[in-house]
Amino acid sequence: MSSQTQSVLPSSLPSYLHSDDLGPWGNYLRQVDRVAPYLGSLSRWLETLKRPKRILIVDVPIELDNGVVAHFEGYRVQHNVSRGPGKGGVRYHQDVTLSEVMALSAWMSVKNAAVNVPYGGAKGGIRVDPRTLSRGELERVTRRYTSEIGVIIGPNTDIPAPDVNTNEQIMAWMMDTYSMNQGQTATGVVTGKPITLGGSLGRREATGRGVFVVGCEAARRTGLAIEGARVAVQGFGNVGGIAARLFHEAGAKLVAVQDHSGSLYRSGGIDAAALLEHVAKTGGVGGFAGADPIANDEFWTVETDILIPAALENQITEQNAPKIRTKIVVEGANGPTTTAADDILHDKGVLVIPDVVANAGGVTVSYFEWVQDFSSFFWTENEINERLERVMREAFAAVWQVASEQKVSMRTAAFIVACTRILMAREMRGLYP
Repeated sequence: MSSQTQSVLPSSLPSYLHSDDLGPWGNYLRQVDRVAPYLGSLSRWLETLKRPKRILIVDVPIELDNGVVAHFEGYRVQHNVSRGPGKGGVRYHQDVTLSEVMALSAWMSVKNAAVNVPYGGAKGGIRVDPRTLSRGELERVTRRYTSEIGVIIGPNTDIPAPDVNTNEQIMAWMMDTYSMNQGQTATGVVTGKPITLGGSLGRREATGRGVFVVGCEAARRTGLAIEGARVAVQGFGNVGGIAARLFHEAGAKLVAVQDHSGSLYRSGGIDAAALLEHVAKTGGVGGFAGADPIANDEFWTVETDILIPAALENQITEQNAPKIRTKIVVEGANGPTTTAADDILHDKGVLVIPDVVANAGGVTVSYFEWVQDFSSFFWTENEINERLERVMREAFAAVWQVASEQKVSMRTAAFIVACTRILMAREMRGLYP
C-alpha cells in the first residue's frame, strides 16, 4: 500500500469509526493497531477489522402499562462474518451506545476466532433501564426489538444470546417472536434459551466456569497455587459470582467483592455460596453480614493474587491501575481495562488474561447449544463442561505460546491469533463481486 493511499484511508472513514473516539470503539481500534506489525502479508486486509460489516439502528416503540407510547433506541451490529454467522449477546442498559455495541461486536469477532469457534462477531442492545419496566413491558420491548432486527438475524446468519440485564426468558421471547414471523419454530436463532426450548445444560455457568479455567491455567503457568490464593471479584452476577464460587470451592480465598450496591472485604475470606444466596435475595452484595463494607475506591487497592473484573467495560483505568496490587487479572467482563491501564499493569508486571480469551466460555457453550439444536441431540452437563474446559485450555495454550514467542502481552497475542484467523478467512474468500 502506497503512502498516498495510507494517507487517504483514515480521512475516508465515517465519523463514528474514528480512532480518536474515546468510547469503547476507539479502545478496540487502538488494540487492532497494535497487532498490525505481526500480521505480515495479511496486513493489507487490516481495514476489514476496522469497519463493521453492518450496523442497524432501530426505533423500538411500545405501549406502556399506563397507555403512554414510549420509544427506545435499539442496535444490532454485525462486525465480521468471514468465519461464520454473526454471534453475540443483547444487552439492556440505560447507557448503551452505538460505540459500545460496535466495540462489543468487534471483540466478539476476536473472541470467537481466539477460541476457534466458527462464528463471526455481532452484538445488540437497547438503551433502556429494564428495572423501570413491568414484566409485560419488558416482553413487549423484547418482541418489538426482535421484529425490528429480524431482517438480519437467523440461525445461519446472526445468533443473539443473553448479555447484561438479559436472560433465558428474554431469549425465549426472542426465539418465539422470530419463529412466529418465520412461520416455523427456529430454536437455533438464539442461544442461552431455557432447557425446555432447546437450551444447553451448563450454559448458565459457562462464562464464569471459563474464567475459572483460564485463571487456573494462568496460575499454574506462573507458579501460583490456587489453594489459599486471594481473589477479588468486581461484579457478582452470572459471571463473577460463578467464578468466585468455583475459586472458593478450589480452596482460594475470596477476600473482596464489589457490585452496584457496594464493596466488601474480609481478609480471612468471604463465603461465596452464602454471598450468592444473599445476592439472590437482595439483588446486590451490599448489606452482607459476612464481610466488612469498604469504599468503592478502596476495592482496587486490596492486595490479591487474582483480580476478576466481571462487571462492565472501562472499569480499570489509568486512574486506578497504579493502585492495583495483584499478580493476575482475569477479565470476566468485556473491555474492562482501558488501553492506558493495560500499559500500566504491564509495566507493573501484572499478567492480564484478556476478555477475548477469559470470558469466552459463554460463547463456546452457546456454540455447543447451537450445534445441539441443529442435530436435536443433547449432551450431558458433564460432557458440556469437559468440552468447554478442553476448548478453553487449548485456546489459552495457543495464546500463551504466541505471547512467549513474540514477547508481547497476552492481549496482543490473543489479537494476533484471532486476527490472523479472521484475515486468512477473508483472504481465502476474496471479494465479491
